[in-house]
Amino acid sequence: MQKLPLEVIELIKLALREDQAFNDPTTSALIDPSLEVSGQLIAKQEGIISGIEVFIATFAYIDSDIVFDRTLHDGDQVINGQSIIDFHGSASSILRGERTALNFIQRMSGIASETNKYVKLVEDLKATIVDTRKTAPGHRYLDKYSVMMGGGSNHRFNLSDGILIKDNHLVVLKKIGLDNRDAVIQAVNRSSHTINVEIEVESIEEVETALSAGAQIIMLDNMDVNTMSEAVSLIDGKAVVEASGGINLNTVRSVAETGVDLISVGSLTHSVQGLDLSLDIQN
Repeated sequence: MQKLPLEVIELIKLALREDQAFNDPTTSALIDPSLEVSGQLIAKQEGIISGIEVFIATFAYIDSDIVFDRTLHDGDQVINGQSIIDFHGSASSILRGERTALNFIQRMSGIASETNKYVKLVEDLKATIVDTRKTAPGHRYLDKYSVMMGGGSNHRFNLSDGILIKDNHLVVLKKIGLDNRDAVIQAVNRSSHTINVEIEVESIEEVETALSAGAQIIMLDNMDVNTMSEAVSLIDGKAVVEASGGINLNTVRSVAETGVDLISVGSLTHSVQGLDLSLDIQN
């Protein structure tokens, strides 16, 4: 993430305004603007780092003269006590940006670290761990980037990236007399040839319907592993198979062993626990 997209730059600015980084009476009252300090960003637990460029960009928006020396890069493993970034510059600027910069990198590293746990559990199987759109509003680019830093892959980035027929779509269509088969056929006929059509199914009967209607991706929603195995055998490579719904670290291995292609895990981004990092100014 060398060049940050405009949406991320705007998010950084919004976060700094939210924290009133340029209106900090504590720093103004106590710290001489000419005072310079050195310090480090230190890991307080083991994990995967993500968000170094965002961390640096947050400070750069306050003070472009702060100097940073990266000792690690996004996607790197970190252990407790390890230095991630060394820095030197205005104490006033560093104190104003500290909390916002940490909020970004801790959240991003938490996502990367959690993703990596899932990835390691299935690394010898064909299943790919993917995220969902259950991201913090405004943070989608950062959340999904962090999933990739943890070794996972991205599902749809937004609604325009593909057709995914979910349960509520089907409920609405039933009101006008259309069933699952009709939904897939209509989606295939009305979409560009560059867009895949995926449908969420909950039973073997719905798998059969989706397959016969021409769905390119079939999402097995909240199925037990025995039913998933049956579905994978039935689909037999005629469509990409995604498992979804309540999958966690205790169950992901057994889900992957059914032979599914993708395993989507919403908790990677909707239930984030930030990685414990500390910005330490040297005495």
